[in-house]
Amino acid sequence: MITFVPPPRLLESPRGRDWPPMPAGHAPLTPPPATADVAVVGAGPAGLAVASALWHLGVRDVALLDRDGRPCGRFLDRIDTLGQRVLRSPYEHHPGVEGYRDCELLDFARLHWSSLTPDERREIRMAQSGHRSVVPVDVFEAYCRHIATLHHVDERTWRADVREVRPAADRVTVGGEGFALRARHVVLCLGEERREAPADWWEGEATPAGVTYWDQPVPADVRRLVVVGAGLSAAHLIANALNAGVRVDWVLRATEERYQCADVNASFFRAEGRARFDGTSWEDRLALMGGHRRASVMFEFRPLMERAEAEGRLTVHRGRAVTAVAPEPSGGRAVVLADGERVVGDHVVLALGTVVSNGAQVLPEELVGARDGWPDLDERTLAYRAAPQVSAVGAAACMVLGPAARNIDGHRVATARVAGAIAARLAEAGLLPRAQDPACVPAGTGAALVPAARAALDGPEGPDGHDGHDVRDVPEREFAHA
Repeated sequence: MITFVPPPRLLESPRGRDWPPMPAGHAPLTPPPATADVAVVGAGPAGLAVASALWHLGVRDVALLDRDGRPCGRFLDRIDTLGQRVLRSPYEHHPGVEGYRDCELLDFARLHWSSLTPDERREIRMAQSGHRSVVPVDVFEAYCRHIATLHHVDERTWRADVREVRPAADRVTVGGEGFALRARHVVLCLGEERREAPADWWEGEATPAGVTYWDQPVPADVRRLVVVGAGLSAAHLIANALNAGVRVDWVLRATEERYQCADVNASFFRAEGRARFDGTSWEDRLALMGGHRRASVMFEFRPLMERAEAEGRLTVHRGRAVTAVAPEPSGGRAVVLADGERVVGDHVVLALGTVVSNGAQVLPEELVGARDGWPDLDERTLAYRAAPQVSAVGAAACMVLGPAARNIDGHRVATARVAGAIAARLAEAGLLPRAQDPACVPAGTGAALVPAARAALDGPEGPDGHDGHDVRDVPEREFAHA
């Protein structure tokens, strides 16, 4: 079998180029409003998708609350900390809205053809031919600004650190330092946080000197770096160090590196893949999640890693479990392996993956109803069963939509369910406003779509053909994991 390995030069897409100016909105300087029809907590790609979809459905009284205060700001800051230049998600995965005539990511890139490099243009042609392609971070950021401007998201995003979400009979209070907003509906787009090291890896709670995590800068004076972790973040850290002339030790718990195009099997991005979750038990879903959320690295890194290892600039410790991170008498830090070997470097970076933010950070635990770390969500609307005014979009919906829920395209699938349900409920209550200027609302949007949204929720099958059953009521049975 012939394996095609894309060239590493695709990882070198330029960052910070000048894009044609657009009439960008400005984030409010005032505290968040006291009330809103919908509050969206988190303005990353998922929050941007939710706000844009609600705009198309005529729901304009929306407040986005984000600790950074910029649409996709923290998402992009993390990417830039890693020096990441391209996204793993292909062009067809983007935070725009399906079902409307918005400019999609591929169209946006083609419109700015003159700003692209020859390699980036070849990726456009690959995408047009239906093949896998990688998206430059620079193009993705410009597209997010375009989407935020088009749907007036900037003007409705407030910098706010949300500390609690308290549902009541008629409203949900979203509170934080210096503000309390009462909304009819709340959408949690909390994403994922980095996985911390086990408590027994070192003494004390604070991360020791000489150790950082993947989302923190690496000191510039490091000459030998130890990276622990098997995923894409680890690969970027290693590539950056190698390009800077740094010797690297790579510690993997797995017995070999795992190179693949996407971090989730492509079938899970399609309706038939999501249907694999329908009609299966909770245990089967857990098994699928465990099998399809394993750390992996984009194929583009493979030639670089193999060459560096052959030249002795990279040492890979495969199949090695870490038991501690300890100081070295001569200076530096040592990663202590299960067999007692010490992998020593000037600095250690931990890229241990991420953990899902299931809502327990802001909601009472009894309302989250977590099981094995996953929230108890309604399978049709993605609302918390014990708090139906609060919904989740993003990685928290993985046990409903499958592994792809944590990816950008999965956000759009979740958004279609959540936004349609919210618009239908606001319409039933007579609260869905019509735009003052009909020209602002594209044909087929606004209140006219609400009956369709209600039909999708009340019909014999929900969105994506889901029948609305409760997975907890499904008996155990055999399920193919292939």
